[in-house]
Amino acid sequence: MTRPTASTPQSTSSNTTKSQPEAASPHAPQRLFSPNEAFAMSRGTNCTAYRWMGAHPTEQDGVAGTHFAVWAPNAQEVCVICDRNHWRHGAYYLNSSDSGIWSAFMPEIGPGETYKYSIRTQSGTVIEKADPYAFAQEHPPKTASMVYDISNFQWKDDEWVDRRRQTNWFEQPVSIYEVHLGSWRRPHDGRPYFSYLELADQLIEYVHELGYSHVQLMPISEFPFDGSWGYQATGYFAPTSRYGSPDDFKEFMDRMHQAGIGVLIDWVPAHFPTDGHALGRFDGTALYEHADPRQGFHPDWNTYIYNYGRNEVRNFLLSSARFWCDVYHVDGIRVDAVASMLYLDYSRSHGEWVPNYQGGRENLEAIQFLKDMNTTLHGEFPGILTVAEESTAWQGVSRPVYDGGLGFTMKWDMGWMNDSLRYIRRDPIHRRHHQNELSFRMIYAFHENFVLPLSHDEVVHGKRSLLSQMPGDDWQKFANLRVLYGYQYSTPGKPLLFMGGEFGQWTEWNHDTELDWALLRFEKHDGLRRYIGDLNRVYRDHPALHQLDCEPTGFEWIQADDAANSTYAFARHSKDRRETVIVAINMTPVPREEYRIGVSDPGFYKEILNSDAAIYGGSNLGNAGGVRAERVPMHGREYSVKVVLPPLAVLMLAIQHPEPEADEESA
Repeated sequence: MTRPTASTPQSTSSNTTKSQPEAASPHAPQRLFSPNEAFAMSRGTNCTAYRWMGAHPTEQDGVAGTHFAVWAPNAQEVCVICDRNHWRHGAYYLNSSDSGIWSAFMPEIGPGETYKYSIRTQSGTVIEKADPYAFAQEHPPKTASMVYDISNFQWKDDEWVDRRRQTNWFEQPVSIYEVHLGSWRRPHDGRPYFSYLELADQLIEYVHELGYSHVQLMPISEFPFDGSWGYQATGYFAPTSRYGSPDDFKEFMDRMHQAGIGVLIDWVPAHFPTDGHALGRFDGTALYEHADPRQGFHPDWNTYIYNYGRNEVRNFLLSSARFWCDVYHVDGIRVDAVASMLYLDYSRSHGEWVPNYQGGRENLEAIQFLKDMNTTLHGEFPGILTVAEESTAWQGVSRPVYDGGLGFTMKWDMGWMNDSLRYIRRDPIHRRHHQNELSFRMIYAFHENFVLPLSHDEVVHGKRSLLSQMPGDDWQKFANLRVLYGYQYSTPGKPLLFMGGEFGQWTEWNHDTELDWALLRFEKHDGLRRYIGDLNRVYRDHPALHQLDCEPTGFEWIQADDAANSTYAFARHSKDRRETVIVAINMTPVPREEYRIGVSDPGFYKEILNSDAAIYGGSNLGNAGGVRAERVPMHGREYSVKVVLPPLAVLMLAIQHPEPEADEESA
C-alpha cells in the first residue's frame, strides 16, 4: 500500500495538472545504459538488464544519488515517489525514451530509502507500482521497493566456485535437502524468524551431520503472502527481507560454500500474482502478461502468465535467472511448474486456450525462453545445475539444446515419486498384485537425467506426512519409510527429501510453525535420522551408487518378478566396474531367512547397509557383516549369495573387483 501524508494527499484524478520537476533535481538525466544495451533489451537478447534497470546508487557531477530506470511503454508520466516528496505524484519525474524505458538521476536519494513508481496511465489514472528490478523490498505486508547497493560484499568462496566449475555432477553423489527457511527452525524469543546468518550456522551443522551435498531453498525471492510459500513472487531480484538484508543472504551463501555445501533455489517464471503493487497491468496495460485471459491468466492459481513472446519480458526473466547465479553465487535453480509453461492447454478445457501459429498446443515462445535460459546459464556459469519440475512425457527436458532438448541439467522424476508412493501406501498383503509399480520405472529411467523427489508437495494439502502415509502399526510405518528411502538412494537418480522427512514428522508440513524437533527425543525418530545420515554416507562413499546415475550401464536387474514374495534385487556398477553393489528389497513384514540372489562374480559381499539394523529402529536381522558367493546358479548367473532378507527392509551388499592384470606386452 502507498503512504501519502495527510498534508499531501495522493492524487488519482485524471485532471491532475502535471507540475514541473522540482528544483531539487537540476541535473541533466544520465542513463547507466547505452543505446546498444537498450536496443538489445528491445530485441530480447539482454540478460544483464539488472545492471542498469531499477534503482542504482551512483554519483553524478560530484553529487550522490540514485539512477532509476523502469519499463512502462504505455505510460503518460512516470514519477518516483518516496518519503522526500511525501509519496505524491507530480515530483521526481522520469524521462521517457523510444524504447519505453523511463529513467533519470535523482540526487540525494540513497541506499535504505523506500520508493515506488507512480504511473499515469493512458486513461489518466495514477497507479503505484513496486520496482520490478528492485534489489530489496520492504518487509511484508509493506510493499515499497528499497534502494540498495549490492556491490560492496567481499566473497570468500573462490575455492568452491572453482571446484564447482570443474565438477561433472552427473557422476557425483548429489543428495538434496529441501528447506523452507521460515519453518525449518524458529526462534523462541518472540521473533518470527531466524536471520539468514543464524540459519546458515544451524543448517551447516545439521546438513554436515546428515551428509547432504546440497540444500534446495523454497523460493527466497520476495513475496507478499506467506501462504504461497514464495511461489507467487513479487521481487525477482530481491531476496525476501523476512530473514535479513541482501548482504545477509550473500553471507548465508558464502558460509554455505565455505562449508562445502551447494545451494539451489526455487525459481518461478511460470506465473506471477495479481497483487496491485506487482507486475500485473503495470502501466495500465497487459505488459508482462498476455491481454487475453486464455493466454494470460492461470485458472489453477489465479495468477497471471508471462507473455514469453515479448522481448522485454524475456529479458526480465532471463536477467532474473542470471542475476541469482551472478550476484548471489547460487549453485543452480529449480524451475517450478515447467509443464504449465510448455502447454497452452495446461489445465484448460476445449475453447479455453489459444493454439500456437502452427495450430498446436505447445507454447513455442516459452519453449524458446527455456532453451535460451539454459544456454545462457550453462554457458556463463559452468557447473551450475538447472532442474525442471516437469510432470509430463515431454521429450528431452534434460538434453542439450543443440541436441533438440530444453537444456536442463536434470528433471524431477514425478513418475517415480507417484508410483513409489502409490505402491508403498498399499498394505503389504496386496503388494504382490502391483509388483510392476516399482519395476516399471526402469523402462524410462535413463531417458532423462533424473532427480528423485520426495518434496514438500507430498506432505501438504491433506496428504499427511510421509510417515503417516505408511501402512501398518508404528513399527511397520517406520520400516516402510526406511524401505522407501533405501529404494530412493539405491535406484538410479539423485535423491531429494523435504525437511522433516529425515526424522519422521507425524504431522504434515505447516509453514506457520517450525518442524517438530522434539520428536528426536524418541528412539525411532532419532533412529530414522541416523539412517538418513548413513544412507548419505553409503551413497557418497560407494561409486557404484552414484557414478552412473544417468547411464544405463550402471544398473542391472537381477530379479523384479518375485511377486509372490514382493521382493526385488538389482545391481549397481561403478564407472570403472571396480565396484558392484547388490541391492535386495523385501516389501513384506515376513523375513526371508535363506533368500538366494544371483550374482556375476565370486567373492565376499560386504553388508554396507541394512535398514533393519537396531540402531535405526529395526528388528536387527542381518548377515553378520556379509556373505560369500557360492557356485550355485541363480537368476541366470553362475554364482549366488544366500542372505537373510529382513522384513520390510533394504539390504545393500558391496564387492570390490580387483584391477585387471596387465598383460606381458603392455608391461
